[in-house]
Amino acid sequence: MIVFVHGVPETAAYWDRLRAEIDEPSMAVSLPGFGSPRPEGFGATKDDYADWLVGELAAIDEPVDLVGHDWGAGLTYRIATAHGDLVRSWAADVATIVHPDQVWHDFAQIWQTPDEGEAFIESQLAMGAEEQAPFFEGMGAPRDDAEAMVEAMDATMGACILALYRSATPNTYATWGEAMKPTKAPGLVIHSTEDSFSNAAKSREVADMLGARYEELDGLAHFWAVQDPAAGAALLQRFWAEVR
Repeated sequence: MIVFVHGVPETAAYWDRLRAEIDEPSMAVSLPGFGSPRPEGFGATKDDYADWLVGELAAIDEPVDLVGHDWGAGLTYRIATAHGDLVRSWAADVATIVHPDQVWHDFAQIWQTPDEGEAFIESQLAMGAEEQAPFFEGMGAPRDDAEAMVEAMDATMGACILALYRSATPNTYATWGEAMKPTKAPGLVIHSTEDSFSNAAKSREVADMLGARYEELDGLAHFWAVQDPAAGAALLQRFWAEVR
């Protein structure tokens, strides 16, 4: 079973275009609070999400090929390194999210700042798709997908975003770094060459750290799975054909 994990500020629908290119059983999980309910008492920290994903994967009674994007990638790296028995293979982008020298991007730093983060989310919720969609289009999302991302954002997702990013200071490596060693399952680090949130050199270093392959999606940006789903699917299928 191929399991896809989305990022921020997305829902499981992010993977629809790419999943349609793959003629194999797959599922896209919905992170709690991201287009799905936030359970009572769920803290929405990075460890809460990692523990939740462990539970989701443990319930699948067949080999799992895990694929993560953005924060879904961060969770994929965590599963692969700390809970490697749960997956047959893994693939993830933006490896900078687990690099030892990671410095959070400007938006993350706003979200991590009390009051400033809340004000930012409130302002985003007050804006319509027409105003916000061009930002996502600039990162590779087609107009329809960009508008869907904006429309999926609500107060619950906003609160989860703040909690998630505030649990990852100064970076994810500070608390997850001890497990960052070669993984039991074969892995693939994906770098989209036009992704401003990724970095080729650091992605290669993470791939080396984890004993994983490194591949580039040339000319694609952060939202590569909707920008060119056929290219993304082809890359993943080549990887699976070689490691399964």
